[in-house]
Amino acid sequence: MISRRRFLQVTGAAIGASTLAACGDGGASGGGAKASSELKLPTYKPFEGLHPDLPGAESGLEPGFLKFPADAVSSVKAPPLKNAVTALTETFATPPPPMGSNPMWQALNQALGADLKLTITDPGYPEKFATLLASDSLPDLMWLPPNQGIPNIGPMLEAKFQDLTKYLSGDAVLEYPNLAALKPASWRTAVVNGKIWGAPIPSTPFGQVMMGNPKTWQKVGGLQCSTADEFFAKCKELTNGTNYALEPAIINMLHMFGEWFGAPNSWRVNQDRSLTHLYETDNYKAAVEYAAKLWAAKVFYPDLNLADATPKTVNGQIAAQVVVGPRATADFRNLDPTLFVDTMIPFGHDGKAKPTYDMGYGTVGFTPFKKTDEGRIRELLALMDYLSAPFGTKEYLIKNFGVEGQQYTLDAQKNPVLTKAGNQQAPGLVSALQIMNSPESVIFNPAFPSDTQKIYETEQKLLKYAMRNPTAGTYSDTSSKVGPKLTSAFRDTIVDIVTGRQKMDAYDAALKRWKSGGGDKMRDEFAAVLPASVPVS
Repeated sequence: MISRRRFLQVTGAAIGASTLAACGDGGASGGGAKASSELKLPTYKPFEGLHPDLPGAESGLEPGFLKFPADAVSSVKAPPLKNAVTALTETFATPPPPMGSNPMWQALNQALGADLKLTITDPGYPEKFATLLASDSLPDLMWLPPNQGIPNIGPMLEAKFQDLTKYLSGDAVLEYPNLAALKPASWRTAVVNGKIWGAPIPSTPFGQVMMGNPKTWQKVGGLQCSTADEFFAKCKELTNGTNYALEPAIINMLHMFGEWFGAPNSWRVNQDRSLTHLYETDNYKAAVEYAAKLWAAKVFYPDLNLADATPKTVNGQIAAQVVVGPRATADFRNLDPTLFVDTMIPFGHDGKAKPTYDMGYGTVGFTPFKKTDEGRIRELLALMDYLSAPFGTKEYLIKNFGVEGQQYTLDAQKNPVLTKAGNQQAPGLVSALQIMNSPESVIFNPAFPSDTQKIYETEQKLLKYAMRNPTAGTYSDTSSKVGPKLTSAFRDTIVDIVTGRQKMDAYDAALKRWKSGGGDKMRDEFAAVLPASVPVS
């Protein structure tokens, strides 16, 4: 439902994700960092009505279900709404039929008790957000993305939106069990200036991975490698002028190489608690040189404008590509049911150095409420609770699959499968709802339950090298305002270097521009709000 390229942009999974932190403390001044560190996060109470076949863990390991629970349980006691609710959100699928001609949307509204009226954008979300914000005619709910360049988050929230701290902090959240089932790491992204501003939207905590077609890689002994030189040799052997080893998404591939060379996940925390950015490290610079060597060997697919490498990976024309997280194996199964792709496990570039694996941001923002009275706040919180229903519940089924016999049927293993009508009505609506409100993520592939076990095992392997962005959940206004522009400019130079249009000495000049253009200011702002609990890296 969500295109791979668009999802990379939204989650910030691509390398250099300093633009992600738009949802934490309100800057280096005003006591926001201290207040946020002292805030009591919502009490975490996992949902008890379901038991995964493969248990999750606090490390980020996602629970796995081999089939949909046979008897879906209810997670709420009553429909949440008595009045219609308006909301601004975005879809990353084809926009759905409008509410008046969409039976699935109408069924959801019936289950909710009143109409959920969604304004669904595709694309241009920041512009729509800004227009509504300036009009003073806000919808009840507005999804706040983590990396689409919306500036002045702290002042904006204070001026326009509802402080939800007293309703959600500590045990207060237990009134809303599905919200209480969201993990503390998810809630931290909804904390600004020591206050809770909305319900977070969890996503997979796993970042980008390299995946390869095993039918292709078996010719050279498989995808897994122990040194960068071994990988280089395999890539050359797989490339013949018609078939190529690597997709042309250079920055994403460079992200993988950086992990092998030990580059940090966006920022490195030094002993004195100062920060060093990814671009400033010798590790990343070495990865750029390595990428240039691979390009010179002509192992990248030559069309830099290739929109999606997945079909070419399936047919063997491209051997490996970069996707978001191990669960992306389903994208390849959809094109070839016989294909389970391999996931590269990071290795030290020289066979000795310790690699890193960059975990993802773990959320796609949060959804604040416009300022309103207490009764309305509690009604909206009940709606958020309903829409956060965990996998396997009746509410999850209604939100994601609709009504049995209409939008979905059950297969032989009692798993929900969309009907023809469901495939028309569901994808754009489900995408818009998931972006606005979601439960914690799980591993589930009903058509191929063995895939769930394999993905679960891959996640365990990746977690051995896991590194989290130390600034995730904190805020830099400079990063929010100019981070995307700075990152884009630096990446343009990197692509020029890798493809031979510029020499390696252009790197230092680009870094100097990045630093003076806002990089140094971002560093200071992030360092000022860096939680004491973040370890030295």
